[in-house]
Amino acid sequence: MTTASQVHARVPVRAEHEYDVLIGTDLLAELPALVGEAARVFLMHPPSLSARAREVAGTLTEAGYQVVTEELPDGEQAKTAETAARCWASLGRAAFTRTDVVIGLGGGATTDLAGFVAATWLRGVRVIQVPTTLLAMVDAAVGGKTGINTAEGKNLVGAFHSPSAVVCDLTWLRMLDAVDLRAGMAEVIKCGFIADPRILELVESDPEAALVPDGPVLTELVERAVRVKAEVVSADLKESSLREVLNYGHTFGHAIELHEGFRWRHGEAVAVGMVFVAELAHRAGLIDAELAERHRHVLDLVGLPTRYRAGTWDALRTAMSRDKKTRGATLRFVVLEGLARPTRLTGPDPALLEASYAAISEGSDDD
Repeated sequence: MTTASQVHARVPVRAEHEYDVLIGTDLLAELPALVGEAARVFLMHPPSLSARAREVAGTLTEAGYQVVTEELPDGEQAKTAETAARCWASLGRAAFTRTDVVIGLGGGATTDLAGFVAATWLRGVRVIQVPTTLLAMVDAAVGGKTGINTAEGKNLVGAFHSPSAVVCDLTWLRMLDAVDLRAGMAEVIKCGFIADPRILELVESDPEAALVPDGPVLTELVERAVRVKAEVVSADLKESSLREVLNYGHTFGHAIELHEGFRWRHGEAVAVGMVFVAELAHRAGLIDAELAERHRHVLDLVGLPTRYRAGTWDALRTAMSRDKKTRGATLRFVVLEGLARPTRLTGPDPALLEASYAAISEGSDDD
């Protein structure tokens, strides 16, 4: 017997078209209505979700849809041109048309790839994102940024392609390893620093409750983080200005990911990236030491890293030069000039950058 859906919230996003982010529990029954009049569904998923994919496919098949499933490599290994080409071949063999629907079932890597495949097949078909990790629910699956990686960097090839719906079923967070749940909290905490300080208060008041899958505190945190992203995306779909604030901590974080060969989780790298830009903003005279230290405190409470290896600055600096926010040879960072007051710092003095790196390096005097 199918458990009745419990929709906690519907968060509207106004992009090139309006769509809803559904947040709740046991939301599988919502999918057929979201797929609508399509004849075929292309369901993309990682190997770890094969059983869940069969469950989703069964629900859609019973509703009368033809379902084609595509198993992807795990994690960031899926986000390659070769995997995208394999998906295009499958779509071609299935005679997939513009009225059909792609579904991305999985974490951020899966939803990034599913969105990119949908954006590029027949110059754009509908995609429904069904994120199964906290990171994907509050970040990757919402907003329409899609992409794949190259040897030169992360997400350098992609497209803006908004989903027709996002289904955040918090029940599925029970399947997550604790380390993955913690990693997802980095993007939640990011939203607290750039826009909604209540998020920080909720984490600080009861960090253990914040990490209970589908518990009331985490449910509120997810809704608040999604509303932050929805508001920003609705105002700036294509990252022309305002949307860059969502990349708080990401310039340095992406550099760590690249330097580590993507062996670090995205949220872990972003956590360190946020501490780095907090140190940078403090040294640039934009925020006080207390707010900079609050970054370490909140991230420590949920078990996220706040430091990185010493002796890697040259490699990280080179990786940051390839960041999408860089203009020519000039680095640009999203920083704070106060709590929930993000701004940009362009071309900071190299001495400030190196001092900020030293402050977050393992073995520094701040340890």
